[in-house]
Amino acid sequence: MPDAPGSLHRAAEILKKYEGNINRIQYDRRIDPATVFYEVTASDEAFGKITRDLARIGYLQTSLKPLNFLKFCLYLPHQPGALYDFLNFTTSVGANIAFIDFDDKGRHPDRLTVSLNLEQSQVVDQLLDQLKSRYRLEIIEYDTTGKHLDDTVFYVRYAQALRELIGESEEDFLLSFLADTNHIVQELMDRGNDPRKVFESILLTGQTMGATTQEKFYAEVQRFSLTEYSTLFCFQMPCGGNIFLITTAGENVMIDTGYGIYHHDVMSMLSRYGFCDERHVSRIIITHADADHCGAAGFFTAPVFMHKGTLAIIKKNNRAYGSRSEHSVLEEFYTKMINLFSKFNSPPRVQCFNDHPVAMRGIFPVLGTVTIGDLEMEVLEGLGGHTYGQIYLYSQKQGLLFAADSVINFSSLTKERADYNSLAAFLVTSVNVDSELAKKERRALLDLVQETDVVLASTSRRCLLCGGHGAVSVLEGNKLIAHGTIERYQPHNS
Repeated sequence: MPDAPGSLHRAAEILKKYEGNINRIQYDRRIDPATVFYEVTASDEAFGKITRDLARIGYLQTSLKPLNFLKFCLYLPHQPGALYDFLNFTTSVGANIAFIDFDDKGRHPDRLTVSLNLEQSQVVDQLLDQLKSRYRLEIIEYDTTGKHLDDTVFYVRYAQALRELIGESEEDFLLSFLADTNHIVQELMDRGNDPRKVFESILLTGQTMGATTQEKFYAEVQRFSLTEYSTLFCFQMPCGGNIFLITTAGENVMIDTGYGIYHHDVMSMLSRYGFCDERHVSRIIITHADADHCGAAGFFTAPVFMHKGTLAIIKKNNRAYGSRSEHSVLEEFYTKMINLFSKFNSPPRVQCFNDHPVAMRGIFPVLGTVTIGDLEMEVLEGLGGHTYGQIYLYSQKQGLLFAADSVINFSSLTKERADYNSLAAFLVTSVNVDSELAKKERRALLDLVQETDVVLASTSRRCLLCGGHGAVSVLEGNKLIAHGTIERYQPHNS
């Protein structure tokens, strides 16, 4: 919309004319002085007429193509109407002036400096040809990527940054994603947050993942001998959750898969530890539906096991599904965003655990057991604090608890991982869909670790707590301590 009095009123008049009901409106000239977001309920017929009339007056945005940015200076004659004559050229080609500077008492009394945003590259050539024939002209900067556009076209710049993360996309998809982004910006602004920080956090989430792939990929690795025939590996990803691998004489079972964007790097890493390709993984167990725990599952041919609630979240594309936060704008957008940036690949073959408890383990229903070689673990159903459908795997005999994202040794996280995790906490305000339930689960799981240590007191073993992030740890008093040796994997290491 034009940044002028009456613009909003004119749009509202069109909506009223066709009985469109405004569900949401957001405009903040500090972000972008020419962009207004509406969400409107109307009949199909009315919607067609509304968009037609908005397009007719030039209000309807249907494209986010990068604008050309041109910055130049030229020398104006000292005479009345000189600026007017120059502006005739820019207006005739539809150029939007982002910056203009002239002062005849300054260091360069004849020089006019101008920055323009233009839609078509051929218009740039046309304008420059016209100007060069009349003025002494110096080109300071010409950019066709959209990187140097100023904040008068903020959303076009933002869309260009998104393209760099996800590749070229259909305009309709980008516009829809932009509207969703604007919605959470509106929500977080209502909670007192800076809109710029919201946009920056969204882009930084995708940029950080992309900056830790291929030669910049790395992982912290731990390995533990569980029984005579089984070994546990823990791989801490650069961003997001851990990948666990239990190897036995007969099979290799993966617990959580990490982000899809890391799959190729993960397989290269696993080959360093004796696993040639994804066919060497016989089963995959998913603890919960967040992309950093199941986003690469679709790359494997192995059957994937999960709770029915986890499968439902994947299908709904909303990590808050099944919780009291289900209708949260923040949770729904975050799921879409993180799945997009992380290249989420949904598993085609899924088997759900039994959803009828066979026993109780403290406050947690036991849904059955899984056997991996000579290791048997109970499948415990979470209460839905972090996400609906989260499960835990527990073996009292072997002293082993996979606690997913309900218990994490935060002190073992590197600063880079902690900073990345803080982006999610900011964008959804809490990574738990039900904070009270999450506290209850964490306390019960730590109690279970203490009870297991008591049972194992006569042996040399401790209960290994395998959190969804950070190092495999043991409990010393009320503090989690990283256990065993931690080595750094990097692709270039021999």
